[in-house]
Amino acid sequence: MAKFHFSLVSPERELYSAEVDQVDASGVEGDFGVLAGHAPFMTALKSSRVNVRDGSTIRVFQIEGGFADVTPQGFTLLAEQAVEVV
Repeated sequence: MAKFHFSLVSPERELYSAEVDQVDASGVEGDFGVLAGHAPFMTALKSSRVNVRDGSTIRVFQIEGGFADVTPQGFTLLAEQAVEVV
């Protein structure tokens, strides 16, 4: 599976940055998944969990609002608040 760059940023710091296989999140207009080569878009996010898949590893983050920006260079998620769910 092709990888793409994903970065999760909160006001305090960058929480996660890596080449990943897939990211699933919840926008205000519905849930979406991003894979390598996804069409560019931007959307507001609702408070929800974000699943980050890299091979067989899945990391889960709880976010409280923010914005998602998907570009040809990758996916940046700017969260108002975010913590990793352990």
